[in-house]
Amino acid sequence: MAMCEDVLLCNFAKCRTRLSGFAWVTACSHVFCDQHGSGEFSRSPALCPACNSALAGKLDIVRTELSPSEEYKAMVLAGLRPELVLDIASRALAFWTYQIHQERMYQEYTYSRAEGRLKQMEKMYTQQIQGKDLEVSNSRSEVNALKKLLDEYKKKYSEMAEKLMERNRQYQRLQGLYDSLRLRSIAMAGEGEHTAARGYNMPAAHLPGTVPEVSSASPPMMSSSSHPSLSPAMP
Repeated sequence: MAMCEDVLLCNFAKCRTRLSGFAWVTACSHVFCDQHGSGEFSRSPALCPACNSALAGKLDIVRTELSPSEEYKAMVLAGLRPELVLDIASRALAFWTYQIHQERMYQEYTYSRAEGRLKQMEKMYTQQIQGKDLEVSNSRSEVNALKKLLDEYKKKYSEMAEKLMERNRQYQRLQGLYDSLRLRSIAMAGEGEHTAARGYNMPAAHLPGTVPEVSSASPPMMSSSSHPSLSPAMP
């Protein structure tokens, strides 16, 4: 902590830089860096930027050197009575005590705000984690359902593939039977045409199932003498 190092911090809210060189000290026990003190206290009426107190007195605002020379330290309280020296020292120590108390309050406030933000972030991240866990759970359920559906499709595909192979085998058998019958029919048709061609070139008497044609001319008459059985009997 800065106070443990005996270093004052500028009490301007947006500054809080470590003070060195010159600083502006107010009667309300606040201290400011030379830059902000020069800017704030140049206006009239002067107001303390830390507590908004009016600083109208001649010594309500003092620009002091934080690291005075040895000559200054030897002469600044010289000639004052011991009780005055102690009173001045006690007031200077009270100023430091107030600054330490103020810094502690500021650090506690900062810690409280940081803790509040941390709790909000923890709550937000917890909600996000719960939401992500729910999404992961839903995604896992969807994946399991899709796996189950995929298994069913694989099973159906396997069954359809087996049926298709069986149909192909049946088709091949039918195709073979058809080709055999077609070849047999072609062969029989060829034999029929060959037989018909032979029948067309053969004489009619030689065709099977044909009766030989008898000539219409009368056969030559044989004389009785030419045939012994037909000759008249001798008395």
